[in-house]
Amino acid sequence: MQKLLIVGCGDIARRILPRLLGRYRIFALVRDPQQCAFWRDNGARPVLADLDRPDSLQRIVGLADIIVHLAPPSAADSSSVTGHHRDTRTRWLLAALASGRSLPQRIVYISTTGVYGDCAGALIDETRPPRPATARACRRLDAERQLRAFGRRGVVVSILRVPGIYAADRLPLDRLRKGTPALRAADDVYSNHIHADDLAMMTCAALRHGRSNRTYNASDDSQIRMADYFDLVADRFGLPRVPRLSRREAEEQLSSLQLSFMSESRRLLNQRVKKELRVRLRYSEVDDGIAAALTERKNGCS
Repeated sequence: MQKLLIVGCGDIARRILPRLLGRYRIFALVRDPQQCAFWRDNGARPVLADLDRPDSLQRIVGLADIIVHLAPPSAADSSSVTGHHRDTRTRWLLAALASGRSLPQRIVYISTTGVYGDCAGALIDETRPPRPATARACRRLDAERQLRAFGRRGVVVSILRVPGIYAADRLPLDRLRKGTPALRAADDVYSNHIHADDLAMMTCAALRHGRSNRTYNASDDSQIRMADYFDLVADRFGLPRVPRLSRREAEEQLSSLQLSFMSESRRLLNQRVKKELRVRLRYSEVDDGIAAALTERKNGCS
């Protein structure tokens, strides 16, 4: 049985774990000792290490045949000299993997569709050249490039570019309750989505079918504007729809972080995940996933 190491043990890692049990001997890199019990109780062997402490990564050298890399870059990663944004966590991880007697056979990495930057609402596939406009997207693209270079050493590296993740516990309900405004239709942007369970399924599909040094848009079939998504959630959950602003009004009233998500518009094509990874989406449209989330939350409260 092959050994598989999960790096970045958050929500998606917990969702993929049941899909991997019985197929692999699973290790989980955790930096908080309090997390160890969860992973041990659920069939994985925790490895206490920290991507921000490269000396601790000696514990994973030569440990696994397969790596599922879910860890985000540090928000502080950047070069004060060049102004370039780096993902040092991926750099330290790859350095540790390279120091073993043999390299892993496969790496699946979770990136972001933010690497494309603003596409003015165009339909795009994975051949679209990356033009990241935010620091966080630049760090993700740096990670992708590091991994691609690592893949040229004989490791199968597959990269999933992920849009907005939602699930029953990952909905903008607090935003709706606060009444945080959205853009009016004339100024609104297209946003893209994937249900967390479908992303977990795609990640496992990439382990089996992902091609070497290949990127995949891990998105559902929806083509929906951001404010319309908020309206869908509001209507399903019986909350008031949020006010709509012009872009100029939004620039005066919203934070720079909120505005950054309203400054990029693109519609993702996902044919590669369907054809190459053989994925069949459980929630092909966001309305399907939101309806399921409502049912899940009701059942959880009953």
